[in-house]
Amino acid sequence: MSLIEEAKNKNPDAFDQLMRTQLQRMYRIAISMLQNEEDAADAIQETVLRCWEKIGQLKNDDYFQTWLTRILINQCKDLLRSRKRLIFTDEIPETAHTDNYFTSEWKELLSNLNEKYRIVLELYYVDGFSTKEIASLLHITDMNVRSRMTRGRKQLAQFLSDDSKNNGEDYL
Repeated sequence: MSLIEEAKNKNPDAFDQLMRTQLQRMYRIAISMLQNEEDAADAIQETVLRCWEKIGQLKNDDYFQTWLTRILINQCKDLLRSRKRLIFTDEIPETAHTDNYFTSEWKELLSNLNEKYRIVLELYYVDGFSTKEIASLLHITDMNVRSRMTRGRKQLAQFLSDDSKNNGEDYL
């Protein structure tokens, strides 16, 4: 029996093991969207909880990763909406966080992009989703995904070009 099947049967050990296989990918997506460690952790925690509650509704085990990613993206969007309603009185500096899976350079590059371009590039280049899968996850058309990827790459190229001119270096 697969981990997914065992998790559907409410086996907590199988579910825990299944979630551990997904944590790094979930972190990359959440941090890409939210740009904040605490919010990313909250989104992941809520995603895991919802997944546990609703895993029995998953019809095709082959789509588990897509299903889980959709839940995570929706959680991130909810946090972003609630964040817009908050008024921050003090800015607390973020601690520098680097790991092997999401380098500070890549994070800095992507942070210059609009969220809709950043998440599409992250899902495609880092997580390996196809444009059709990304379209399904984000509830947009495949053509829209490809358009956002093209625009995001152009913005990255422009940023790198501007940066190299300012630093006297050639990155491209």
